Amino acid sequence: MDSPVVARRAETEAHLGLKRLALLWAQASRYTACAAEVSLPQCRYRADVAAYRSRVREQTVTAIFECKQALPDLRRDNCETAMTQERLRSLSRRREILEKHLRIHYPTLRTGDSLFAEYDSHDFDAIGHRGYRRVLRETTALQNRLYGGTKFECLVHYRCANLFFLVLPNDLFRAAEVPAGWGVLAEMNGSLELVRKPAWHDNLEEARVRLLQRIAVAGTRQFNRAFGITREEIVPASGSGD
Repeated sequence: MDSPVVARRAETEAHLGLKRLALLWAQASRYTACAAEVSLPQCRYRADVAAYRSRVREQTVTAIFECKQALPDLRRDNCETAMTQERLRSLSRRREILEKHLRIHYPTLRTGDSLFAEYDSHDFDAIGHRGYRRVLRETTALQNRLYGGTKFECLVHYRCANLFFLVLPNDLFRAAEVPAGWGVLAEMNGSLELVRKPAWHDNLEEARVRLLQRIAVAGTRQFNRAFGITREEIVPASGSGD
């Protein structure tokens, strides 16, 4: 694309650079319609880069690129629901066992906040039990991931595109941390190399057209920003002609 890729608020130069490389790679791979920061039609997420390819006598293809510059950024979106839920169930059982034994060994932890002793709560934090605190910390972290960190899984589940790519610095690539079905484009010496091929995900032609429309909307928004066109200018101009 000839226009600059405009950074989002608080976006780092490293992340912006990965998006630019993804746009270059997509166009070099014959995706003729590409844009950054594309709101996806089937879910609440926004893709760092989305692309659409259409050639005579070939099926149209859509692709989504997610750029990750650091491991915490990658892991935040790479939560597998079934595994996380099973781990949470295990932690819940562990917490119940710990609380049962702590009530027996530390009866003074009862807070006396109920009229009936059997309903009294207990201040387990008061003794600073390391194992108990570790269970609570992991439970909180997994719950946060489960309810806000399933982006990769959702994009595939809703068939938002045919192909999905992670765009990473080369030193960040770890095969075990790549979500199932995703390909990997690793940044090496200022360009991207395909180090893992993505799986193909079938979806309807209607879904591909909807994504193309969203790419067009995002591209228009980015060009407006690049040319300094404001909403105030657009509204009066809309009544000047067909």
